[in-house]
Amino acid sequence: MAQININEFMNENYKAEDYSHLHWSGSFQDYVDLVTKDPRIARNSFQRIHDMIMSYGTSKYTEYKKEITRYHFFDDPVENGKDAVFGIDVHLMKLVNFFKSAAAGYGTEKRVLLLHGPVGSAKSSISRLIKKGLEHYSKTDDGALYTFEWIDEEETEILGGQKLFASPMHEEPLKLIPVDVRPQFLESVNKVAKEKGLKIKIKGEVCPADRYIMNAYMEKYNGDWSKVMNHIRVKRLILSEKDRIGIGTFQPKDEKNQDSTELTGDINYRKIAQYGSDSDPRAFNFDGEFNIANRGIVEFIEMLKLDVAFLYDLLGASQEQSIKPKKFAQTDIDEVILGHTNEPEFRKLQNNEFMEALRDRTVKIDIPYITRLSNEVRIYQRDFNTEKIPHVHIAPHTIEMAATWSVLTRLEEPKKSDLTSMQKLKLYNGKTLPGYNEDNVKELRKEAVREGLEGISPRYIQDKLSNALVKNGHVGCLNPFMVFNELEAGLKHHSLISSSDQLEKYRDHLAMTRQEYEDTVKNDVQKAISVDETAIQTLCANYIDNVKAYTQKEKIRNKYSNRLEDADERFMRSIEEKIDIPESRKDDFRREIMNYIGALAIEGKQFDYKMNERLHRALELKLFEDQKDSIKLTTIISKVVDKETQEKIDVVKSRLIKNHGYCEICATDALNFVASIFAKGDSAKS
Repeated sequence: MAQININEFMNENYKAEDYSHLHWSGSFQDYVDLVTKDPRIARNSFQRIHDMIMSYGTSKYTEYKKEITRYHFFDDPVENGKDAVFGIDVHLMKLVNFFKSAAAGYGTEKRVLLLHGPVGSAKSSISRLIKKGLEHYSKTDDGALYTFEWIDEEETEILGGQKLFASPMHEEPLKLIPVDVRPQFLESVNKVAKEKGLKIKIKGEVCPADRYIMNAYMEKYNGDWSKVMNHIRVKRLILSEKDRIGIGTFQPKDEKNQDSTELTGDINYRKIAQYGSDSDPRAFNFDGEFNIANRGIVEFIEMLKLDVAFLYDLLGASQEQSIKPKKFAQTDIDEVILGHTNEPEFRKLQNNEFMEALRDRTVKIDIPYITRLSNEVRIYQRDFNTEKIPHVHIAPHTIEMAATWSVLTRLEEPKKSDLTSMQKLKLYNGKTLPGYNEDNVKELRKEAVREGLEGISPRYIQDKLSNALVKNGHVGCLNPFMVFNELEAGLKHHSLISSSDQLEKYRDHLAMTRQEYEDTVKNDVQKAISVDETAIQTLCANYIDNVKAYTQKEKIRNKYSNRLEDADERFMRSIEEKIDIPESRKDDFRREIMNYIGALAIEGKQFDYKMNERLHRALELKLFEDQKDSIKLTTIISKVVDKETQEKIDVVKSRLIKNHGYCEICATDALNFVASIFAKGDSAKS
């Protein structure tokens, strides 16, 4: 086994200069030089978060004739997609607009940002993304920010007999500039900032401890501010949730154990003896969540479960951007207040007239469940893939069917009688249906006001996929039926199903999904059987010859008897019926095909059956019907198969494996299942 020389390894992979760069320190003048050169350093928390999101770039796409912006930050580039959020770009646009407005100082910086939605709808993921994104951004040159500490080599009484006293709330160094002269200072700084589309403001004063020390030094030096600044050392500030620097998280506890000091700090009783008074700010721990989150963000988990006393603190923190620590004056803060809550809690807030002030100071952004199937599938593919689960093959359509059911439970029943829930799901997923265009789909979405706010959460699907893997891992392959069984079995004990009607509705959706899978797997087997391109091309050429003769009222020469005959109506209908073209519409369909071929001929192009999706499917189904009897598919389940048939079945199986992603186990299962369907059909006919 190769030995690792740890010193060599660290020399190659760890650079001490990177550490030095992130732990820069200098004088107050050095800091002013940095700010003059790049005013972004002095941004407030809202500006910094908005710039952080924008730094990862955007892309645009159109959905239902509306241009939508995708912010790449929500792909979680920091951790390679671990917490990526997708499928709710319209709502994420509202979130980014909140930060954009707050960054410009239009008023939303004085509001609590509340993410509202059902359980498991990515509220926590969005909060986590912003927090870890901010941590990472503070380590980059673009996201650099600074704070200060007091130094006194003489260890005077001012710093409590110590050489160093760090600003307890990681204050912005520019707040040390006296209020009277700030406008003149900002005027020159903002000349440079304006070029970068930015406006720097210095709001409020430093925290009580810094203010006390500042006043003491000003008294010592008889008001000579420059001499006071000799006691200031500015240093780079790296935000960290674990170190409780610039990122705070508050989680409600039992009401009896809640204490507002958890938000605004508490007296340090050990230091009272040293400083002589409990009202000396140096004897106070400014370590509440509001204090430590200064310059960054504070997250309130299940915010509306907070005790009323806490909510009052929240009101001042949002509107006045200040907090009231025990025994001290109002203290200015610069931080984003982000809360999230579920619907029952929010309804409780709406019904509570005493909470009107909080409602008025809240910007609510809905974070619903995903209602587009392709995006829901991506959630589960992130956790259930060959890289994470190499020992079990996941059969084709397994994850897709679990996602189909979860999305079905979230959709409102279509008001149009000619539209099923499954068709609505497919329309939302970008498929086309006769009689429905983009405007119709947009209308469908508009009339379904509560869509995505109810239904099955992705967590339930993830849990049941995990259960199915554990129970069936020994088989070596996980198929949709194993997952269907798990999904249905768990419904009886699902804590969020509140009525028998709801349970019945979810079971109906599961039956729909099973039917969809039955059609899908039949389709796969049909394609594997009728994959012979030469046979399809021959069938297509024959069909086109007959359609041409029919539409132009000509005779067609029989290649066997060499006689001129009428177009073979039975043959044409046997293909058209496969895609449900009624007798009354056959002429339209045939003319459509001939017109298309004519248009191609003018351009000097040759018609290919793949150019028309409906015709392609009809030819596949016709070829399948012609060939399934020669393969004797129904004999598979009788377990008595002759050698010739077995060879044909093996060819079909190999096509399923090669072309459709099946393995030996699920390809056999698929063939057996489809064979049983046809066996039922044959027995029903007899």
